[in-house]
Amino acid sequence: MAAKSASRLLSILLASCSFIPVSLAAEPDTKKQPEKAAPASVKPTVQSDKTENIVIRAARRNRMEVTSGGQLGALGTKKGLDVPFNIRSYNSSLILNQQSQTLGQVLENDPSVRTTMGYGNFSEMFVIRGFPVNGDDISINGLYGVVPRQLVSPQLYDQVQVLNGASAFLNGAAPSGSSIGGNINLMFKHAEKTDLNRVTGDYTSNGQGGGAVDFSRRFGQDKAFGFRLNAAGMDGQTSIDHERRHDAVVGGTFDWHDDKTRIDLNMAYQNQNVQDGRGGVFLGSGVTTVPRPVAPSHNFGQRWTYADLNYLFGTLNIEHDFGKHITIYGAFGALGSDEKGNYSTLTVNNAATGAATAGSMYVPYQQNNESTRAGVRAHVDTGPIHHEINAGGSAVWEETRTAYSMYYNNAAPLNSNLYNTPQLAAPEQNFSGGNIKDPTRSNWTKLYSLYLSDTMTFWHDRIALTAGFRYQNILDNSYNYSTNGSLQDGYNKGAFTPVVGLVIHPTRQTAIYFNRIEGISKGPEATGANVVNLGQIFAPYQSVQYEVGAKYDIGRFNVGLAFYQISQPNSYTEPYGNTGELIFRQDGLQRNRGMELTVNGEIIKGLRFNGGLTLIDADLKRTQGGVNNGHTAIGIPNYTINGNLEYDLPFLKGATVIGRVVNTGKQMVNVENTAHLPVWTRFDLAARYTFAAYGKPLTLRFGVDNLANTRFWSSAFNGYLLEGLPRTFKFSFTTDL
Repeated sequence: MAAKSASRLLSILLASCSFIPVSLAAEPDTKKQPEKAAPASVKPTVQSDKTENIVIRAARRNRMEVTSGGQLGALGTKKGLDVPFNIRSYNSSLILNQQSQTLGQVLENDPSVRTTMGYGNFSEMFVIRGFPVNGDDISINGLYGVVPRQLVSPQLYDQVQVLNGASAFLNGAAPSGSSIGGNINLMFKHAEKTDLNRVTGDYTSNGQGGGAVDFSRRFGQDKAFGFRLNAAGMDGQTSIDHERRHDAVVGGTFDWHDDKTRIDLNMAYQNQNVQDGRGGVFLGSGVTTVPRPVAPSHNFGQRWTYADLNYLFGTLNIEHDFGKHITIYGAFGALGSDEKGNYSTLTVNNAATGAATAGSMYVPYQQNNESTRAGVRAHVDTGPIHHEINAGGSAVWEETRTAYSMYYNNAAPLNSNLYNTPQLAAPEQNFSGGNIKDPTRSNWTKLYSLYLSDTMTFWHDRIALTAGFRYQNILDNSYNYSTNGSLQDGYNKGAFTPVVGLVIHPTRQTAIYFNRIEGISKGPEATGANVVNLGQIFAPYQSVQYEVGAKYDIGRFNVGLAFYQISQPNSYTEPYGNTGELIFRQDGLQRNRGMELTVNGEIIKGLRFNGGLTLIDADLKRTQGGVNNGHTAIGIPNYTINGNLEYDLPFLKGATVIGRVVNTGKQMVNVENTAHLPVWTRFDLAARYTFAAYGKPLTLRFGVDNLANTRFWSSAFNGYLLEGLPRTFKFSFTTDL
């Protein structure tokens, strides 16, 4: 039905328009003004046959889809060439042109990021430098705790920024303790100088239809006030058998500025719904081989599974300049969420036959979060040295309310099969914890920090040295939701995390850099049977990163090369002397070393490339009893390659063809390293064509993901398997009214 509606709408639109192609290589872009020509105009010319031809004059400059730089928390927004960190921004033009429907699809462009699923649900989780970035730990404008935590609709955002590496000084501790190997930050769209009335319609196989509206205005004296409205929706069956997804999101942004003050307010609502979703696959105890992947579209989930996710969130940002040398800033954000879902995870007990058992668990999950950041940025000179001093603080408060009910019966398990999956009747859940109709508080987290840094530049700004620290306190209380919310466990510890960074500019377009920075997360509490130090609370985990790299950036084209090492402590239990008891220690260590090469921009006129290569060695250095020392950590590929190539056809103005390859190396499935996922490769093809209709630009897009319909396990992170998506067709059109 959605396909017929989209086809009918497109037919009517094309039938009513006379058009002449124009040279528009990307989607209509109101952010860049014409370089030489005036705005599009319509000029009738009368010929001898009395027919009237419409001549369209239009010109534009391509907007870079991937840029170097972004928001760096305590340091503010910086160009990538000027900072000792590896950061990139994927812009809204890329999101629109690639028809991205989730944050994970946007990050398929990044060679250093791989997407997997959260534990037991349908949420997206990301892996950077071999460490996870949970949905809870994605930020908006540098604020943690404000982003929808399971699935993110990317249509609201002007930039998706990826910072590779630890960021405790820059951003503070992440609420759930991830983001050790990198950070993902989102930036809302705001009104630009040119008015915008943009409409998009889209269709995705096997039966998803949707659309989006993007409207913005600037008004008032000197266009000081701005308003932008984005709304998008999608509904229908995905390319996976019987799986249905619904997505609705609406966001409004307001901003005001003058010569000294900048204020913006952003509010959004998002609803995501998944019915009969295909989740991850666990391997049962004793399974030492990896089962062969299922047919790409096969759904081994149960029809009664679902997730319904609702989020209301927003941010307020204020900056004010006191002259040319001092800026004060403050930001506040909040999120209210209401999630519920009935989940079923498949556990394979026989890799050859696919024999498995299915689970059944209903979980309501609610959050009320608040986040804030404030500080001052000062520029002063001491002789030949220029100082940029940053000082401030941040805080995050999160209250979680949850409960669960599940089916539990060892004598009568829910028998299923990975390859020939029966549809089981929804079982009566006979084991529960908490009040599933009205969940009580289960967790209270408070993170607060103070930071100070000085960036010194000298030798005509060719050398920049950054030094600073952040003091981070982590308070995390757990409550027993089965006994009316009584305090069950408490954690309250703090630590200092320093940073040192150096940038040297041999030329204005190049940089060599070094950093030593840390990551921080909540430390463990001694648990287990027969443990002599039961209940001991340890200091926060502090991972240490060393990184050296080089950058080249000429605006339309940039290259980055980085070498890094991250050492992450962990914990385990071991025998305590000859007493027969155990002791819980924080002496474990995982060391990830790697190389990252990123290439983004226009190689020659009309030919653009985004992608790169990463190599990684994720080595377990200290493990329980030393039995797994030297083994590779689970689910971390030894290399990843992404390449997205765009070519503007010279013989058909306005037409662009796109090819993409995603290649992922070997991944270990168990800590003993006796089983692994093989190398996998996926190919995508796409095309778009932009022309003018009644003086307005219209862009048509068509794409095919996983062109060969290859079957593969895409991830083994955290020890469970995730199947790659099947061949998927996408079509969309966008017009500016």
